[in-house]
Amino acid sequence: MTEATLNPTASLNKFEKFKAEKDGLEVKKELDQFAQIGWEAMDEIDRDHRLKWMGVFFRPVTPGKFMMRMRIPNGIITSGQFRVLAEIVQRYGEDGVGDVTTRQNIQLRGIRVEDLPDIFRRFEAAGLTSVQTGMDNVRNITGSPVAGIDADELIDTRGLVRKVQDMITNNGEGNPSFTNLPRKFNIAIAGCRDNSVHAEINDIAFVPAFKDGTLGFNVLVGGFFSAKRCEAAVPLNAWVDPRDVVAMCEAILLVYRNHGLRANRQKARLMWLIDEWGMEKFRAEVEQQLGYPLQTAAEKDEILWDKRDHIGIHAQSQPGLNYVGLHVPVGRLFAGDMFDLARLAEVYGSGELRLTVEQNIIIPNIPDSRLGPFLKEPLLERFSVAPEPLVRSLVSCTGAQFCNFALIETKNRALAMISELEQEVSVPRPVRIHWTGCPNSCGQPQVADIGLMGTKARKDGKTVEAADIYMGGKVGKEAHLGTCVRKAVPCDDLKDVLRDLLVTQFQGQLKDAVTV
Repeated sequence: MTEATLNPTASLNKFEKFKAEKDGLEVKKELDQFAQIGWEAMDEIDRDHRLKWMGVFFRPVTPGKFMMRMRIPNGIITSGQFRVLAEIVQRYGEDGVGDVTTRQNIQLRGIRVEDLPDIFRRFEAAGLTSVQTGMDNVRNITGSPVAGIDADELIDTRGLVRKVQDMITNNGEGNPSFTNLPRKFNIAIAGCRDNSVHAEINDIAFVPAFKDGTLGFNVLVGGFFSAKRCEAAVPLNAWVDPRDVVAMCEAILLVYRNHGLRANRQKARLMWLIDEWGMEKFRAEVEQQLGYPLQTAAEKDEILWDKRDHIGIHAQSQPGLNYVGLHVPVGRLFAGDMFDLARLAEVYGSGELRLTVEQNIIIPNIPDSRLGPFLKEPLLERFSVAPEPLVRSLVSCTGAQFCNFALIETKNRALAMISELEQEVSVPRPVRIHWTGCPNSCGQPQVADIGLMGTKARKDGKTVEAADIYMGGKVGKEAHLGTCVRKAVPCDDLKDVLRDLLVTQFQGQLKDAVTV
């Protein structure tokens, strides 16, 4: 693919220039060389950017210790695969952790370049891949975390998600057809009635809908978060049969690849192209790429429920079996936790684990007779099946501990603050509080009841860590994005502000020992 075929009139920014010079996948051939010379001797563009095509991320805040982002389609992973990831992070001591992300994925931290060849050999043997998970590629494809086991499921998304991933990545080997998109791209396929994939924040989202008595998907397009703009996905006015989902994804991606805006990276997401063209032209271009006309959308979709978080014990569609959702505080896992989870999945379930967009873990296929012993496992004292309401819905991005983009520390601060708030105020239901360290919104504050976005503020003549406060985000049926209601609250003052919001907006009650 040549630079001219992508957008001949665009002036190339630095990212487009280095992509034109060498495809990111080319570094796959150079991993042994990188391991031999070490990170400091690497070409900076290879180290800081092109390695992301292999899912390897240089982190200036932890020099020499990289992050790896996996592909876990539909958030489903085997205990054997999970154990491989545990063995990898175990090597790196206190720097080695695995984080569950808001895209049903795992990110590994503490990785050294010297170990990359061995790590990729382990991935291949285990059927794992991290290819095309960074930069201008399609991110992990999300689906219902209880696909295939939910008694009320409409469409089992597991096979569809896997087929879409295989198309995009050439079965995990890397696919140059989709390694030079204008920017990152998100895809979600919903199969249940509760929008467990956050359809509205994806570039392409498939939501279940009946058309003339046939069950398929209505298609939404253009949802995204960025530092400059956040938009909810909008209807394409198209309904597709499940058999056409892969072709639909391919067609939209090709239209975006060939025509997406590239001169200004702040205006390079799919929605900007839709804005420039209008939906009618965009839809016509997709039809031309497909080679056949699209059906118009069904009058209504089947997203009818409030969103579930899947924590706790739930009967499956298979008689006598249960899935159990474990709360993992802000998604942070150490190697010992990962080994324990793999063991629990094998001893009590079928050797399978599932990840959720709330950064939690589900262990499915536990027989009724094994529930009692399972619930007595020591790990469940920390990864609870019945967490307190405030910590239950707490979500956080990586934060400044590991991410150079973050303006504030998030994970550790979020846990500490929520622990204090639980001592001071009781709430009648979970309140979704999301932390994100910077405007890139990895922690998705716009979908939260209360969203906190890292920034800086002046206090007592000094620059301090602070947060903008978002409110009003709604998930599930009639999902919509929240808005910023207060700017630059110093983090030292946040607890008092949150406590007041919980009392005034979420029916919280101050506990007797608290004085304000």
